[in-house]
Amino acid sequence: MSLTSFTSPMSPISISTFDELLAAARAQLQPQRLLLVFAGAGLAADATPQQQAQFAAGEGGELTPLMCVDKSPADIVDFTALCEESRQAGPPWAIVFAAALSVGADNRPDGTAADASLRRMVDDIRRGALASMVAFDREGRAVELN
Repeated sequence: MSLTSFTSPMSPISISTFDELLAAARAQLQPQRLLLVFAGAGLAADATPQQQAQFAAGEGGELTPLMCVDKSPADIVDFTALCEESRQAGPPWAIVFAAALSVGADNRPDGTAADASLRRMVDDIRRGALASMVAFDREGRAVELN
């Protein structure tokens, strides 16, 4: 399930920050696992001068998945805490992609569902197929990537 498809009985929920996503995940009737893929941004070795200029201006470039994790919303205090944990766990990142997985009452995904979903997210990021995920910058703001 995509995080942008979180819904309440009344209406869809708009997600503009990671902390809003966290609140929405906690409010779901069915327990959720948040699937997170942290990605770095860079340029291909054969980038053109125009691509280099765009990247320097904060546009373009390539995203490379660096690390991923699935977590219960209860295990994440807020975006600041998630950033601190990520700094201790791995390399610096530019964007974190998030999706959600509905789970059973024990708050664990069935079998290898989380691993398979994370692998699919990593593959989608490498292919540039980002529609099923919400991307957040280092400030925890949702961003739209083209």
